[in-house]
Amino acid sequence: MAEKETTSANLYEKTADAEQFGEIAHERREAIKNALDREERKHKERHSEREIVAKAKEFADKTESRDDGRKVSPAERRSGPINKKQLDNSFKSQMKFVKAEMNPTERAFSKLIHSNFVEKTTDALVSTVARPNALLSGSIAAFIGVTLLYFVSKYYGFQLSGFETIGTFVLGWIIGIIYDYVSLLIKGHNK
Repeated sequence: MAEKETTSANLYEKTADAEQFGEIAHERREAIKNALDREERKHKERHSEREIVAKAKEFADKTESRDDGRKVSPAERRSGPINKKQLDNSFKSQMKFVKAEMNPTERAFSKLIHSNFVEKTTDALVSTVARPNALLSGSIAAFIGVTLLYFVSKYYGFQLSGFETIGTFVLGWIIGIIYDYVSLLIKGHNK
């Protein structure tokens, strides 16, 4: 019986030792995994830094040099105004960058308001109805007209209906549009 007790005691000690070794092995495995993760992150950072440096060198190689040895930037190399294709490409890249920072609802709204139909309609309205001189003259006319009408109505004792502001704004806006088109006829189209 004594032999059986020593065997079970040995078995218990071996089980406890195995559990200890298992815990130590688990801790070491976690430490090795963390070290590998850190090394992988460092490697990715170095790799991205190398890509950035390579792109910068490539960009620098594309620039031409002047007679005095200085490099010419792409902006200096480009002659003339920016064409429609360059403008569209620039707009698309900016929109892609900005939309990456938006949440899904904002992206959907942005997609709606930047659709071709909405943009063309807005451009047409801005070039005809929402002219700066027309809006300014409409606002000034509304302010002056409503102020004068208010004092006249106070003096003679009648009430204003509320349409006065809209009416004087429209009248001033029409005067502003006429001014814009007359100045356009006289001066010509500004670039």
